[in-house]
Amino acid sequence: MKHLAIIIDGNRRWAREKGLPTLEGHRRGYDNVKTIGLAALERGVEFFTVYAFSTENWKRSEEEVGYLMDLLLKALTKDLDFFLEHDVRLKVVGRREGLSDKIITAIEKAEQTTASGKRGQINLCVNYGGRAEIVDGVKALIDSGVEVTEENISQVLWSQSIPDADMIVRTSGERRLSGFLTWGGVYSELKFIEKNWPDFGEEDLEACLEDFENRQRRFGK
Repeated sequence: MKHLAIIIDGNRRWAREKGLPTLEGHRRGYDNVKTIGLAALERGVEFFTVYAFSTENWKRSEEEVGYLMDLLLKALTKDLDFFLEHDVRLKVVGRREGLSDKIITAIEKAEQTTASGKRGQINLCVNYGGRAEIVDGVKALIDSGVEVTEENISQVLWSQSIPDADMIVRTSGERRLSGFLTWGGVYSELKFIEKNWPDFGEEDLEACLEDFENRQRRFGK
């Protein structure tokens, strides 16, 4: 499998079940992104993508949104050594509009600093929505006077340098994609896990990879 993408759902549910503050669930979920992301790359996955913050998530409480933005800033700054140490590229995929200047600057620096990583790439989808990605891409083509074709759209998407996802996994028992990789997931294999994201371990990752290897992908043929 070249590209594994995960909707990391269930952080808040996990915290409630443990009697912990909601924000602690997000912290544990973020830690697990690093753990499982690295484990996936070690098993031959080249691109590991997580749905970290959607365009709809701005509707959550100011406290929760602020904490999630703080976690993102931590990943881009204080934890940058983690990605450098493990030779991993870091990319943030999503609309920049709405993010603070501080975070946008940190994104640019983090992507430049880790650009030479050879082990693989971890993508954080932040302020991301699949329809918004397509709309912004089509607008860019129209503004530049370029013909709107599938090939040209692919070249202007936020995820333009990332191959289509081979498999999309969603945790916490939910069985919908919620606008994740609307363009790049058109032929993705789907897998739904009952566990909440903080409980998703390397054995679950192994099961996903094994499941994928046993599927037949026909691409409409």
